[in-house]
Amino acid sequence: MGMNFVFAIGIMIIVGFFGGLVARKFKFPMITGYIIVGMLLSPSLLNAIPAETIKNLDVIVDIGLGIIAFLVGSNLRLESLRKFGKIIAWITPLQSLGAWLLVTLGLALLGPFILKIEGATFSQVYFPLAFVIGAVSCATAPAVTMAIVSEYRAKGPLTTSLLAVVALDDAVAIIATAIALGISQPLVSGAGSASLFQILGVSLLEIAGSVAVGLVFGFALMYINRLVRTRELLLVTVFGMIMLCVGISDLLGVSSILACMMAGFFLVNRMKGAETFHVIEGIEDLVFVMFFVLAGLHFDLGVMQTAGVLALLIVLLRCTGKYTGTRIGATISHAPDAIKKYLGLALLPKAGVTIGLILLAERAFPLFGTIMLNAVLASVIINELLGPPLSKYAIFKAGEASVARGR
Repeated sequence: MGMNFVFAIGIMIIVGFFGGLVARKFKFPMITGYIIVGMLLSPSLLNAIPAETIKNLDVIVDIGLGIIAFLVGSNLRLESLRKFGKIIAWITPLQSLGAWLLVTLGLALLGPFILKIEGATFSQVYFPLAFVIGAVSCATAPAVTMAIVSEYRAKGPLTTSLLAVVALDDAVAIIATAIALGISQPLVSGAGSASLFQILGVSLLEIAGSVAVGLVFGFALMYINRLVRTRELLLVTVFGMIMLCVGISDLLGVSSILACMMAGFFLVNRMKGAETFHVIEGIEDLVFVMFFVLAGLHFDLGVMQTAGVLALLIVLLRCTGKYTGTRIGATISHAPDAIKKYLGLALLPKAGVTIGLILLAERAFPLFGTIMLNAVLASVIINELLGPPLSKYAIFKAGEASVARGR
């Protein structure tokens, strides 16, 4: 049986809020508490909110990611990016490639011993499976990153570099997944090779479309906001335009996350006042509670049992690849010591983008798509618990945390 949606949202907000307070009491980020509350309320544990209701609440994910992506973009000021441009240019590709390479090699070599799929060959199953999972492992969760930065009011070189790398990571992950699918599909089918357009064309068109949509909405919002005279009406217009940006992006088949990031990036570098972003920051705590409790509600104990070992391997290899790639990029670019030591730890969370990409990949591989999907979902659950505390640790060790909200 389903549950009244309004009642379910009320439970998510209030119970999630108290879960966040408990987490903060034990020196964890509040979003860790939100996620744990969601897991406890999930059908796999207490079943307080039924699976049928959860499916109909997924619109919160689209709303939350749109607002979060807009806020990530609003933190990317050109003057700051120019200052750390060399650092970002080296770290972004190297940490992504580090995760892709290590996950691919590790799963390709160990997959036959862990999975033991009957009749499977290296070239038609184990390598394609590893290659695609490695590609989606490039992504970093903007929602987790923005929530931690917001909770601790973080500012400084590490925070600026972190937000820029996270914003660019989505584009890298989309391209990486397109390349992996373009190479892997012919291997699985035995067709031989893939065309350059199949590998790169579609993903580059998607990124270009996302940027174009974001610029259009950023430009429109800049002019509409000139007509608004009160803070309350400003919230109405900004929120409404973000929702339109998400909706149009989905209709056009482009990334709503990249589009909303671009809208925020355009606005913060074209408008003198910051009120547009302040009004959204006024509701971001509510968005974070609903978004991360809902993420926890998707916890599936069965997934953890069937794909637990493979998921642990993905988490270990991805984290090692991202941290090592970040260290190498920071060393080459002569980054400050705080970035060298701690930025890699803040790039470990993954969630929405990874899930979206693996769902796309699952449909392309009927033979092993379910295994691939379950392993990645289980790794996301583990990352959602490990990532926020490590991000908090990185920000505090870098000395960029200010006073947390509510204290």
